[in-house]
Amino acid sequence: MPKGDHLAEFELFVMLAIARLGDDSAYGVTIRQEIESRTGRHVAIGAVYATLGRLHDKGFVAFSYSDPEPIPGGRARKLVSLSRAGRHAVVQSTTSLARMTEGLSLLPVPGARR
Repeated sequence: MPKGDHLAEFELFVMLAIARLGDDSAYGVTIRQEIESRTGRHVAIGAVYATLGRLHDKGFVAFSYSDPEPIPGGRARKLVSLSRAGRHAVVQSTTSLARMTEGLSLLPVPGARR
């Protein structure tokens, strides 16, 4: 992966949230909620949108619009999906992370509470 294609921690969180939510449900607010619920840390919505802009510039995500909500004044949502390059970047990053953490005793046991 070229130097500029490495993912920062928050970029990876955003992309993993998009992958979990799927193409029909991933938009700014749901991405923020997914990250907050899984990491336990507060996430500013502006940070999500700024990161999505960077990921789009890198070619890792694509945008589309949903149909408007079926209520008076309902708005369309700007949906986010991973591009092929984005999926590749997630695989590369998570594989590298797994290799780096393999066998470390300082890591918690999966599913265990701290």
